[in-house]
Amino acid sequence: MKQKSPINTFVPKIFATHVFTEDIMKQRLPEHIFLKVKNTLEKGHLLDQESAEYIAKAMKEWAIERGATHFTHWFQPMNGITAEKHESFIENAGPGHVIMEFSGKELIQGESDASSFPSGGIRSTFEARGYTVWDATSPAFLREDLTGVTLYIPTAFYSYNGEALDKKTPLLRSMQALSKQTLRILRTFGDTETERVYASVGAEQEYFLIDKHYYTMRTDLQFTGRTLFGAPPPKGQEMEDHYYGSIKERISDFMRQVDIELWKLGISAKTKHHEVAPGQYELALIHNNCNLSTDHNQLLMDTITKIAERNNLVCLLHAKPFQGVNGSGKHNNWSIITDKGINLLEPGKTSQEKLRFLLFLSAILKAVDCHADLLRFAAATPDNDERLGHHEAPPVIISVFLGDFLTSVFDSLENGSRVSPTLSKTLHGGVNTLPPVLKDNTDRNRTSPFAFTGNKFEFRMVSSQASLARPNIVLNTIVADVLDEFATLLEKAKDPLKKAHELIRETYKAHKRIVFNGNGYSDAWREEAKQRGLPEFISALDVYPELITEKNITLFARQKVFNLAELKARAEIYVDMFMRHLFIEANTMIRMTHTQLLPAVFEYQKNILALIKVQRETDFLQQEEKIYAKNYQQHVLELMKHLDSLESAMAINVPCTLENVTTCQKNRDNIRRAMNHLRKEADWLECHTSKHIWPFPGYEEVLYKI
Repeated sequence: MKQKSPINTFVPKIFATHVFTEDIMKQRLPEHIFLKVKNTLEKGHLLDQESAEYIAKAMKEWAIERGATHFTHWFQPMNGITAEKHESFIENAGPGHVIMEFSGKELIQGESDASSFPSGGIRSTFEARGYTVWDATSPAFLREDLTGVTLYIPTAFYSYNGEALDKKTPLLRSMQALSKQTLRILRTFGDTETERVYASVGAEQEYFLIDKHYYTMRTDLQFTGRTLFGAPPPKGQEMEDHYYGSIKERISDFMRQVDIELWKLGISAKTKHHEVAPGQYELALIHNNCNLSTDHNQLLMDTITKIAERNNLVCLLHAKPFQGVNGSGKHNNWSIITDKGINLLEPGKTSQEKLRFLLFLSAILKAVDCHADLLRFAAATPDNDERLGHHEAPPVIISVFLGDFLTSVFDSLENGSRVSPTLSKTLHGGVNTLPPVLKDNTDRNRTSPFAFTGNKFEFRMVSSQASLARPNIVLNTIVADVLDEFATLLEKAKDPLKKAHELIRETYKAHKRIVFNGNGYSDAWREEAKQRGLPEFISALDVYPELITEKNITLFARQKVFNLAELKARAEIYVDMFMRHLFIEANTMIRMTHTQLLPAVFEYQKNILALIKVQRETDFLQQEEKIYAKNYQQHVLELMKHLDSLESAMAINVPCTLENVTTCQKNRDNIRRAMNHLRKEADWLECHTSKHIWPFPGYEEVLYKI
């Protein structure tokens, strides 16, 4: 039997073997070309056509050596998923002959039909041309499956007139804005060496796994990604025995396969564990710059979905696939890192480092307070409406958790106090054999939407299936804008450090209303938030119009992240997509009720009535049985009544446009109300109908039989 390689040598050996890394480029490119590539990666310099030709040739040869026959420009259109068009390397070389070619032009630029992706009016159906443009800062990689090996080239996606039709382009713009404004701040602190700054992001990805057999028996899961019907099982998560619990061998094997595939792609899969709900798990990656983290997270979601399929499992990424148990989020851990590796959200040791830390922290407080609408928009997706604010995820009211220690520091600065509060650095468990534990500057607050966790902010509101691009576009832009304002004031000041002290104090005093360290789930906080004047957008559809307010149009234009046409397009797309999701769910409920639920309950009613008839004929009938039959019939009639209500609500033809958003909101409320009533009756009937007759598996099968 062949002995397996020790894991400590196996992992480094396979890590990034499917990635066209810097090391590979250094081996295969002329030195002067490689130096240009390094300048692009480290300093943001533009690559010329000559360099692209060399890189394309080296990339092709590397890919072909590993079995690749095709390449694809891999991009992220505004529908929230990824897209790809595969082309082979072959070119004609005379009758009956081909050669394998790949040019610099093919590397840099591709063409795709832009009319078939959401554009929000930027492109008309007859205006089809769109361009995919190579993102040299995200490395090319190979993907291998049953179809063979393909070279993937991460790209941006533009319209014919240059508007961004994707999520990557504005993300790169926002990173550029954040770097530019942060460097201005650093210069006022005497830092002349830092040349580039980036947002560092580490995502915690939650997901559910269920057996494929049960998935194929549920129309709602197949069409909407969540259960539109389903009574809670006798045991859910109330015993708190799932979180960090033992993982079944079948799931552990799935996770092992996922790790290997991700490691081959150079994706640092780090942490995996059982989550709070039955059948729910989490996978976290090591932090990276937010462009790479966004690409890696898209690959992660695609990988766990495909590997689940290979194992007769289905991965559910919907934010709330099961009513009554915890939904799934994607925690976006965000910080600011210099090219020297310095985390600007690290408190630091010297007085100047601490001052710089507090300045950046106060800038973020102001950014979040002034643009709470945009941060809420950053997590606004149709599926997240079912999750946010339900005592399992942060509330829809945006606030910032700093912790008692940092809040006390800011309070002292505001009051002009020279005495800084102290924090015990170690904890002791009262057992001599247990070593002391290093204590963080802040505790954790799991109810906070935006929590400081020692050297980063954790944005906890994002949906499990959402792209990381939108929240990081917003975070980068709003923080860059405040840093822009601060830098202008510091650059004009005779004593920048003294001015920094003033800015910290004044900013905290003006924006401390956004700081809340308590229980975000409590009703008392909701009332307090109203008194503080903090906005509350219950539904995603409520916040989409905020994207094109004058304040936000000016903000994105000032930082050169979105122009007006691009903002309007996105607002239009989000309104339209929200209503489309809702219509699909409602139509699925209607279809399931007509073709599955009603036939099942009618059959069960027939059995009950047949039994009553026999009992009556034999004088065996009891009054309680007649009451039971009548009660069951009443719930069936209620089910039919609410089905009619839902069909009537769906019959109202409402144009799904931004201009018509108020009417869309009313229609949303009517449809959701009817859906909730229909579900309530169906779930009661599920609990009172024979399992042999009920048309699809319930929660106890879907969540537990795996």
